[in-house]
Order: sequence, then C-alpha cells, then structure tokens
Amino acid sequence: MPTDSPSRPYSHQRIVIFGAGSVGCYLGGRLLSGGADVIMIGRSRLRDVFHQHPLTVTDYDDFRFEARLSPQQFTDDASVAADADLVLVTVKSAATDEAAKTLSKYLKPGTPVISLQNGISNADALAAHLPDARVCAGMIPFNVLQKSPGHFHHGTEGHLTAERDSALDAFLPVFEACGLPLELRDDMMSVMWSKLLLNLNNPVNALSNVPLLEELSDRCYRRCLAMAQRETLALLEQAGIETVKLTAVPMRLVPLVMSLPDWLFTRVASKMLAIDPIARSSMWEDLEAGRPTEVNWINGEVVRLAESMDKQAPVNRKLTKLVHECERTRRHWPGDELLAELQAARRTGGKA
Repeated sequence: MPTDSPSRPYSHQRIVIFGAGSVGCYLGGRLLSGGADVIMIGRSRLRDVFHQHPLTVTDYDDFRFEARLSPQQFTDDASVAADADLVLVTVKSAATDEAAKTLSKYLKPGTPVISLQNGISNADALAAHLPDARVCAGMIPFNVLQKSPGHFHHGTEGHLTAERDSALDAFLPVFEACGLPLELRDDMMSVMWSKLLLNLNNPVNALSNVPLLEELSDRCYRRCLAMAQRETLALLEQAGIETVKLTAVPMRLVPLVMSLPDWLFTRVASKMLAIDPIARSSMWEDLEAGRPTEVNWINGEVVRLAESMDKQAPVNRKLTKLVHECERTRRHWPGDELLAELQAARRTGGKA
C-alpha cells in the first residue's frame, strides 16, 4: 500500500532522477549541493563525460557548484530506481512511455514520481504504466543550457512546482536546502497550461537561431509569440481552463505586452528581459544536437485542444510544421519573414 512519507530519515532520502540530460543533471547538481542523496540515470554518453569532467551547475544569479560524480551517482542502469524514495522524471516527452515501462519493472509500490517535463499529458502517460506509484504532475519554468561537457547552466528565473500530494511533504526540506524550493499546488492543470503559454516561445526561439534575450528584444519575434499565445488563450477560455500568474504580468496580458514597440517593451517588461545573455530554449538545443524536438508536446498540445473542441489552431499548427521542417533542413527564420508566414497561416486557417 502507498505510504505518506519515506521510511528513511531526512538525510538519507534517496532521490533518483530518471532521464538525466541537461535539466536532470542540473537538478541533480543542485540537490547534491544541498547534501541530498541523489542518483542520476542517463545515457552512457553522459556517463562517459562524467568520467572525464566534473558535474558543474551554475545559474544567472552567480550560483556555482562542482562535484566529481562516482559511478554510483550517475549510471545508465535503471535498476537502481528500485531503491528510490522519490523519482524525478526528466526525459523528453517522446520517451515518456518507454521511461514508464522501464520504471514499472523496479519501483516500490507507493513511490512518489514527479513528471518534470514539458507539455500537459506526461504525468497521465506515466500513471497509466505506473498504477502503484504516486505520480504527480510537475513543472520546471526555467531554462537550462549545456555550456560545455558536464556544465549545465540555469539561465532564466522561476521555481519548481508540483501537484500536491502528502507523499511529497517530507522532501520539501531537501529542495529548500539546495536553493530550489518545491511549491505544491492544487491547480497544476492551470499551472501547466500557463507554463505552456510561455513555452510557446520555444519554437520561435529555435527558428530564430539567436539567444533568448536577442530574440525577445525583436518585436517581430515577439509578435509571432503573441499570435500563438492569443490563439491558445482563446481556446483555453472556450475549454474553461483558467490560467495562473507565473510572471509579473497576468497571463491574459502577456500577448499585449509582447506586441508593444521595442522602446516601450524594454520599460514595461524589464523583468522578462532579466535573462542570461547566452540562454536559449531547449528546443534550439535539440535542433543543434540533431535530436527530435518536443514541439508536438508544446504547440501540438494547443492543436490537440483545438481539435477536441472541433476548432482550429492555425498559428500553432504552422509553428509545429515549421519546426519539423527545421529538424530536417536546419532553416532559420528572420523575424519579419516568420511573422509574415504566421499571419498568412492565420488568414487562411492554416492552409498557407
């Protein structure tokens, strides 16, 4: 039967990070900095990196932590999840089903599992394969970029959130100790859709091929983002899904702010521009590495929501198509050209 708290004392709660890439390694490093017992499960490529390089995690606020990982702290052996008191799933969305099937072989009944992934539906996908676990939706709002082998950098603001579950209460001091407090909420569906509204910038940034700060300083790119956000907000309203405030600006006003002239945007949205100059979206990083992107779990979620109500989402559908084309061709878009392409898609209902 599920238990409400782990049996180990605080200092020995074992946290397993399943799918430790950029985000998972950053979380692992931060948790290690606070004295947590952490095991990261990732690909053998990264395991080999850590044979040669320390794990280094930094952030835009001058945090830095470095540690040499033992073979027990980073492994490609999923069986170590059998000893987990908490599992953080950070795999790419396309790998969710595979991750869940793997974890189902090892997890103890009642083990809390937090999906810290992009998109809306990953926690449900995990739960379908892990009926005896306590699966909770979660959210990482900030950007993580791999700067060099073994070095992972957190470049934007935001804090961790997860669906409220009493099984997570005992772990809150662990996250607090490492400087990444975990907020438990009862409205995670609204939180996840609100985060997705911000993540609609991921494809715009990936297609721009410039850092986030440079992209958001260009009104044409911001207007592209605003179009995708307005379309999504209209669909959320029709679906009866509320949004929550994740930035200094209420979500319903974010598209308006994004559309402001450059001179006014820099004054009104100074907090939005508090971004490390090197920060880029994870989607850009996937394109650079030749990996499939998560666009189907970002803009694609909007398209599926529209289809569920017999509606259209031409702007988000077009962005999805353009990113998939970029996966093959590596074509990047100047702001004015991308804006014209999305405007044409909106006029024609996505047939352009």
